[in-house]
Amino acid sequence: MIEIKDLSLTFKNADEDHEALKAVTLDIPEGCIYGFVGSNGAGKSTLLRVISGIYRPDSGSVTIDKTEVYDRPQAKENIFFVSDETVQFSRLTVNDLKSFYQSSYPTFDDKVFDDLISKLDLPRKKPLSQFSKGIKRQAIVAAALACRTKYILLDEAFDGLDPAIRKLIRTMIVDDIFDRGATLVVSSHNITEIGELCDKAMLLHKGEVIFAKDIDDVREGFEKVQIALPEGELDRSAIENAGVEVLSFKKLGRISTVVAKGEKADITAKLKKLSPAVLELVPLTLEEIFIYEMEVRGYAVSSEEDK
Repeated sequence: MIEIKDLSLTFKNADEDHEALKAVTLDIPEGCIYGFVGSNGAGKSTLLRVISGIYRPDSGSVTIDKTEVYDRPQAKENIFFVSDETVQFSRLTVNDLKSFYQSSYPTFDDKVFDDLISKLDLPRKKPLSQFSKGIKRQAIVAAALACRTKYILLDEAFDGLDPAIRKLIRTMIVDDIFDRGATLVVSSHNITEIGELCDKAMLLHKGEVIFAKDIDDVREGFEKVQIALPEGELDRSAIENAGVEVLSFKKLGRISTVVAKGEKADITAKLKKLSPAVLELVPLTLEEIFIYEMEVRGYAVSSEEDK
């Protein structure tokens, strides 16, 4: 289990200090797939680097199976971190990559690595510098799975992959995690992907945890409704006067689309008192939910469709 308690980290700069993580507290259970979501600069990569023992926090703690990771080589043998940067491997070939991780991880499985490289059809003797970012990432993910660590941390691991390879890599990772009962932590700004892949998710914004919960629970407490009256116009104030907590109100012709906070039965019961000609619940995307979670907490954000 990964336990993070009151974790803070500030990067000292000549012009201005940057508070990258602010009192982050989070538990990541064994055997789950946990997603870190947030915009660029939210602190996702920094948090993964602290968990993997690359960065030392200013305060707070990170323990994996009750052991602190920073400056503990034996503890790091249980962790494989796939960075969003691949430049450090540019001079290596796939065969060099295999040799490097064989010497670094006692649990490295030659057969698993060879099978994955064959399945991905990657050249073994060309320097990775001659490959695209996506192919480099495939080779490193293969190494991650071959190391057979208990914890795998992936930072934007699917970035640069075409759709077919992205699907194949995801399948390979999920199969490995389930077969071994390992734990996967993956960061992404792609909220849809996190929703499809993960059991649990944490939303990080400017170094702070906005929420952390099961994916199945994310949609609870928010409803999206399309409503229209038989005659006349419907405005936001009429819905609020009906007792509905409105987070978003948009109109297209006579149809109003409302995002409201509360329980489905309560919201629909209150809206029915307006005697609407149209009243229909429509699905909320995970992106919309995450945005409204932030707005409820006083953060000003906008979705791509609002820009």
